[in-house]
Amino acid sequence: MKKEEIFEYVKKQYGTMPEYLWAQSPDNAVLRHKNGKWYAVVMSVEKCKLGLEGNEFVDIMDVKCDPEMTSMIIQTFGFLPGYHMNKQHWITILLDGSVSEAKTLDFLDMSYDMIDGNRGKEE
Repeated sequence: MKKEEIFEYVKKQYGTMPEYLWAQSPDNAVLRHKNGKWYAVVMSVEKCKLGLEGNEFVDIMDVKCDPEMTSMIIQTFGFLPGYHMNKQHWITILLDGSVSEAKTLDFLDMSYDMIDGNRGKEE
């Protein structure tokens, strides 16, 4: 699934527009819940920074995940510990086709719902 498709989906589903917060990384965007908290971060990262082979860049998406599921999920191909996030509460999904569109959107929806349910609780 491509990041542009994710941006289309969240605009339709949640009314979310990507926010580009970092001048040094103009392609990286956060997706913010209506309550102001991030529910996803879409980035382009060198594979070697993710523990993968190679120096080429790959698009990824970090999403919030139930801590009880995190250790199991990251054993699955295409899923990694949250890059630059709390690894107990966030996972990284490779956006290189290794994870199906349906699964990617399921985790995105789960993240949105978890952020909605975590009002007042900081991670």
